[in-house]
Amino acid sequence: MTAGTTMRILMGVDTLKIFHVREFAAALTKIGAECRVVVDSEVYDGFPSRRISSWFQTARRANALFDEFRPDVVFVDRNGHFAKAALDRGLPLLVHLRGDYWSEVQWYKETVGRNPVRRVARHLKGTMEENCFRNAAMILPICNYLGDIVRSRYPDKPAPVMYQGIDSSRWTVDGANAEKKRGEGRSMDLEHPCVGLLQSANIWGKAREMLSLPKAMAKMPDVNFYWAGDGPYRDKILAALSKHDNFRWLGNLDYPESVRRYLAEIDVYALISGIDMAPLTLQEAQLMQRPVLATNVGGISEIMRDGTTGILVERQSPELIAAGIDELLNDEKRSGEMGRNGRRFVEENFNWDRIAADFVQSIEPAMT
Repeated sequence: MTAGTTMRILMGVDTLKIFHVREFAAALTKIGAECRVVVDSEVYDGFPSRRISSWFQTARRANALFDEFRPDVVFVDRNGHFAKAALDRGLPLLVHLRGDYWSEVQWYKETVGRNPVRRVARHLKGTMEENCFRNAAMILPICNYLGDIVRSRYPDKPAPVMYQGIDSSRWTVDGANAEKKRGEGRSMDLEHPCVGLLQSANIWGKAREMLSLPKAMAKMPDVNFYWAGDGPYRDKILAALSKHDNFRWLGNLDYPESVRRYLAEIDVYALISGIDMAPLTLQEAQLMQRPVLATNVGGISEIMRDGTTGILVERQSPELIAAGIDELLNDEKRSGEMGRNGRRFVEENFNWDRIAADFVQSIEPAMT
């Protein structure tokens, strides 16, 4: 932003991410932007929304918001009716892309999306989403790995990387212990030594990698494995993992209190995923000074450092998973150093002030 100008940024986002986008907006405000954050679907939703009551909505509320706030740009983290309304008004649309949308759609079609009604809904939704991608002023992939995918599909589309930011002051062991004393969040009763997984089962291409865990668990009967998460593929994962006495499923945890306490209590954080871009939980685990073990896929290597903040293993390698966990549990000095390195790494590279400054510089072409 040049001296004497104020950029007005309207942010229409998913309710699950509004907590973090508000932190982003606060960082942008500190450097002179004027931001407003709304839940996109609460402003404008429509067919094929899961809520039948939303099918007959119009863009009236969205247009009223555009008229009242007069944004210079509209920032979204998913393509939907709100994003389409912004394009229809001729507003520059910035799409923060968090995952490999195209692969995720294909996995959906091959699994839970085979139902005829779901197929039709997915087709209609996909047409609108693709239109938003094509006409957006910019697509902001969340990591370089995803950036390469975007640029291969839209070679003429500006696609600067925008990493996920995080407020490190919210993620401390002392803070989690204080919450524990106050009785906030779910009570934890973990048996040690333990490995904690914190990931959803919403996308099959990601979740199915957890099926490589049973062989690793069998090699480590004295190590307890906990999984916090849920999703439509939960039962497929639990069918394999629950056969082992050293496994326990915790379901979804309250965010952020129970998640903080969970990360503070586990000995090792493991991310066993078939594909991931820049998962927030990996940043959170490193801020909580947990040594991490993760599969070397997607953008994972961009938000941790192999051998410095944790250990990367290749997909479908239960032997390497077991060896890595054994190393992290039994070399307390190295694990402690990795935990401290991880916190420094995330603090330095993914703080909101840095993300906000990079964002403003990146989107200047969309303002001209």
